[in-house]
Amino acid sequence: MTSLERNLPEYQARVEAALERCLPPAQRHPARLHEAMRYAVLGGGKRMRPLLVYATGDALRLPRQLLDAPACAVELIHCYSLVHDDLPAMDDDDLRRGRPTCHRAYDEVTAILVGDALQSLAFRVLSHCADAEAELAPQRLRMIDVLSLAAGSRGMAGGQSLDHEAVGRELTMPELEDMHIHKTGALIRASVKLAALADTTLSEAHTERLDHYAKCVGLAFQVQDDILDVTGEEARLGKSQGADIRLNKPTYPALLGLRQAQDFARRLCHDALANLQDFGPEADCLREVAEYIVARDH
Repeated sequence: MTSLERNLPEYQARVEAALERCLPPAQRHPARLHEAMRYAVLGGGKRMRPLLVYATGDALRLPRQLLDAPACAVELIHCYSLVHDDLPAMDDDDLRRGRPTCHRAYDEVTAILVGDALQSLAFRVLSHCADAEAELAPQRLRMIDVLSLAAGSRGMAGGQSLDHEAVGRELTMPELEDMHIHKTGALIRASVKLAALADTTLSEAHTERLDHYAKCVGLAFQVQDDILDVTGEEARLGKSQGADIRLNKPTYPALLGLRQAQDFARRLCHDALANLQDFGPEADCLREVAEYIVARDH
């Protein structure tokens, strides 16, 4: 059994329980909004970003309870982005994680408010320290800074804007990379940074290597997503297959060809692994995450 296979169920169960605790109860007023928030967050998804938070923490030998709030915060931001990304004004998707998208299960107004509420909840979770985490209070401010940058106009939201502007256009390779480093990569990169910030003894050199690992992994994740939009099965993907083609979006297979896009993803994986050479077996889960990202079929 690999390190990832051994730890993944625990990572997923841990963040699921933490998300359950931080989300408002479905019956709490306004009940429909809270019910829709829980629908959008709980009971599905790979939890890739929390996985990276916990795996980075394990590589640095950090107690996992110090990582619950960062893991929840980054996943709440991710879930809000999915709810808004699925809206008719953006990708107009009907399926997400094998279920009707939030605006289909509820309505468009509720879905917009769900995204707004999840974003604000992420920063509330990150700003509130439990007694056991009080020593991390100064780091929490830096974590908020990292996550706000990754979610905003210089990160994920900026990447979504570039994605919208790119529909129907042919992008160069640097333009496509720039778009995805912001759109997908920024939040994945933040996941690793949030865990690294919880280690107050981490050297600048090791911090930079972890950041470069995350940058490569984030871009590889998007390249593989583009590949799966061409090769994946809808039942496995849990969302509409071929959506990028229908929307005339620029993708790596469209720009490079399918074989070359697959080669590019593997090169990114190799570069990510090279940046973990100074870390011991505690980082094996991070290594296996990089390999999983380019081998996954959903």
